[in-house]
Amino acid sequence: MKGVVIAVLLMVAMVQFMAKPGVEATVTCPQVTSALAPCLAYLTTGAGTPPPLCCSGLGNLQKMAQSPADKQVACNCAKDAAARVPNIKEDAAASLPAKCNIQVDFPISKNTNCQE
Repeated sequence: MKGVVIAVLLMVAMVQFMAKPGVEATVTCPQVTSALAPCLAYLTTGAGTPPPLCCSGLGNLQKMAQSPADKQVACNCAKDAAARVPNIKEDAAASLPAKCNIQVDFPISKNTNCQE
């Protein structure tokens, strides 16, 4: 369950900061999973609002993923984690940035293409 939440959050952060080839990433999948784990309950139920730890984890993930390579790694890690949790609500994932007051320029989805 933690993997799904982290995967969705990472997707959001990584899509926003797409990676370019030639730069080595420093973000790891365990970091991404840890940052997004507090969002799991919200992402699987879509009920209420995300907990404060979820939003702070999303914010921390965005700060960690600054280079294009880090963004791509985070996106792929989040996507992989989301794939392990089949009951993630797409509408909850899409609304997460707005509910956390974090600006993103793309829809959040476990179907995100992290290569673009």
